[in-house]
Amino acid sequence: MIPIETSQQLIEKTIFIKDLDPVVILGFGDEHLNQLDRAFPSTKITARGNRVKILGPQEEVGAIEDILSEMISIARQTGNIKPADLSTLLALANKTESDSRSSSLPKPFIEDKGDVIIHTHTGEAITAKTPGQRNIVKASETNDILFAIGPAGTGKTYTSVALAVKALKERKVKKIILARPAVEAGENLGFLPGDLKEKVDPYLRPLYDALEEMIEFDKLEFQLAKNTIEIAPLAYMRGRTLNNAFVILDEAQNATNTQMKMFLTRIGFNSRAIITGDITQTDLPKRQESGLISIQKILKDIDGISFVYLDQQDVVRHKLVRDIIDAYEKFENK
Repeated sequence: MIPIETSQQLIEKTIFIKDLDPVVILGFGDEHLNQLDRAFPSTKITARGNRVKILGPQEEVGAIEDILSEMISIARQTGNIKPADLSTLLALANKTESDSRSSSLPKPFIEDKGDVIIHTHTGEAITAKTPGQRNIVKASETNDILFAIGPAGTGKTYTSVALAVKALKERKVKKIILARPAVEAGENLGFLPGDLKEKVDPYLRPLYDALEEMIEFDKLEFQLAKNTIEIAPLAYMRGRTLNNAFVILDEAQNATNTQMKMFLTRIGFNSRAIITGDITQTDLPKRQESGLISIQKILKDIDGISFVYLDQQDVVRHKLVRDIIDAYEKFENK
């Protein structure tokens, strides 16, 4: 029995999953179907074979129909549905409802193949999955310098690295340079074991992780050895001019004003830069202001420089990450 008021008009829709294994859409043991059931308790969803029947209030049925349609599009392009994909679709639908507009999705999750940034070496499509990530892709097409600012888990770094790899593959640039400030967050580098490379590599590990998903291991090792792809602490950028390069500064909230100016003035001819960071998570000493905070005022009116802001609705990690961010924001606002 569907727990809805009798005054609500019920409608029924049937969706057929064509040219796909229904398990990809419904999930193993109907995992995805059960997740939809929990998200829309006023609607009954049943599946038999490749047919999915939806019975409930018109707004919820429309939202579920949109979500299933986007899941089918994702599965056709990527071959599977990740838990994060469905969580993101549900988050987008909930965001629309909270804005008191129609409960259908604000725009297609994947409009067309244009939203696929690149394919990994295993053939999996890397896509712009949220409005914030799409804004990064769009802004990078028309701006030489882009700042992507938002909380953890919004895919700022991953999307930026994908754009850099795409530019390299399309020979729009000759090299990729990835940099991070090596901030001593509770540890003194001088007391850590190993040479300098071994000391700073833990700070740069997330960048290696992103690249390893996108480029075959042997090719990545070769490009790193040739310096076609370079990963280095921010301090290594001093005194250089970066021409024909796609440059990414990650965790930029840990760059001082001086370091930020130094980095931005390294950008040379035919180069592009994306600077990512979360201004709420700086590890700098309290007496030092984050360069990522002040730069928003300094460069806000310069053509060719764009600022993209992501929020908790763009989080594509475990759903608890979004809840944690919300809880911290409420606590800090108090």
